[in-house]
Amino acid sequence: MPLQEKLTSGEFVILAEMEPPKGTDVSSMVASATGVKRMVDAFVVPEMNNAVMRLSSLGGALLLQTKGLETVMQVCCRDRNRLALQGDLLAAQALGIPNVMAVAGDEITHGDHHQAKAVNDLNLLELLAAIQTLKTGRDLAGVDLKGAPQFLVGATVKVTGDAGALKQELADLDKKIAAGARFFTTQPVFDVEVLEKFRRQVGKRPAAIIPTVMLLKSVGMARYINTHMEMKIPEAFVTRIQKSSDRVRECVQIAAEFVAAVKKQGFPGVLVSTIGWEDKLPSILAAAGL
Repeated sequence: MPLQEKLTSGEFVILAEMEPPKGTDVSSMVASATGVKRMVDAFVVPEMNNAVMRLSSLGGALLLQTKGLETVMQVCCRDRNRLALQGDLLAAQALGIPNVMAVAGDEITHGDHHQAKAVNDLNLLELLAAIQTLKTGRDLAGVDLKGAPQFLVGATVKVTGDAGALKQELADLDKKIAAGARFFTTQPVFDVEVLEKFRRQVGKRPAAIIPTVMLLKSVGMARYINTHMEMKIPEAFVTRIQKSSDRVRECVQIAAEFVAAVKKQGFPGVLVSTIGWEDKLPSILAAAGL
């Protein structure tokens, strides 16, 4: 069942992030995705996460689509002007990619090409509006198209426990919904209570909120996240990994428990991010009972 139909039907949706390679060897990416073909509804293909140069989202999504795998192609404000963005969107639809996700893109300073110049010709809301314009059969210059795309459109939303930040995030969510986004993935979240509070605040908005569960790889990774990033990992998780005789298995189990919790809370789906450990996807989903 296509992603759009599954979201409409109310079935729990499983998305998996599938990072394109830094190079032309796509064998690992394809093998990881095809290995969970029957367990995952669609693969989110990032557009150069953390501003690190990789094979493009368009290329990665097209590659997986040709293998019979449904994809969500990220479209990024950071790297292309409105001409290139529209061209990529038309190409994506013509080549069979049914879903797109608009993202602002991480700062260039986070990546590996510090001399690159960010474009940001369109901001995120303008990009969402541009996609809706294309769907009406015209481009941003008002010229008629020979065939209009009909994407399911997504974007991102930030889960926060801070009251002031939450109010602003919900206001931004409403703007993105008005601009045509219908599903939203969150940043990686490790606090079930904060996630549940956010779900209640979203209420009956016409938006499918899909939390991201990120697979931790080690105690060191968890410590680094808690020290350098806004997201926080409960100390109980860090302790569990530290005390386990099989730390990799414990990391998989923690991710699986969180996936199961997301489903139990009534969210419409989950996005699993394994950041290079895509071979652990089957174990996570199996342990989560999916």
